[in-house]
Amino acid sequence: MTTIRQLFALIVATGLTLSTQAHAALPPGDKAPDFTLPASLAGHGFSFSLKEALKKGPVVLYFYPAAFTPGCTIEAHDFAEAMDQFHDLNATVIGVSMDQLDTLKKFSVSECRSRFAVAADESGSVSRLYDARLSSGVHAARVSYVITPDDRILMSYENRSPDEHVAQALMALQKWKAGSSRH
Repeated sequence: MTTIRQLFALIVATGLTLSTQAHAALPPGDKAPDFTLPASLAGHGFSFSLKEALKKGPVVLYFYPAAFTPGCTIEAHDFAEAMDQFHDLNATVIGVSMDQLDTLKKFSVSECRSRFAVAADESGSVSRLYDARLSSGVHAARVSYVITPDDRILMSYENRSPDEHVAQALMALQKWKAGSSRH
């Protein structure tokens, strides 16, 4: 039986990707653009505000091409499995794609396992602000950010493979927390 990871590896290996990668991600130290988007957590719609989320602690903002595709499903599962670690670091996780909210309501339950929210950037305006839009203009690129409560980008990680996004975000948060506790 072929697993999702095996299928994704086959797609990447054969070059059947969604499109070419976006421009370089916003660099660490830059001010994170503020946004509010319709989102879903456990199938329930709400309005996600970056500004409001940052009042509670750091935010892991990850962009992904499309719900229910092999790589995006892998990434959602990985984030869902790591949510206890993100909670321990007082971090909010939000996934963003250019899918419709109705699609994300289903994705938030099945693939995100009701553990974190996903937001609908149907116009691609937020993806554009974060240099996370594929040249096709139809999908977001696979780019992850960690944003500190002072609205600054702590980490940006861009890679078509979903495999390291969770680890990179956790490592950046752990280093930030260690540095913050020394001050």
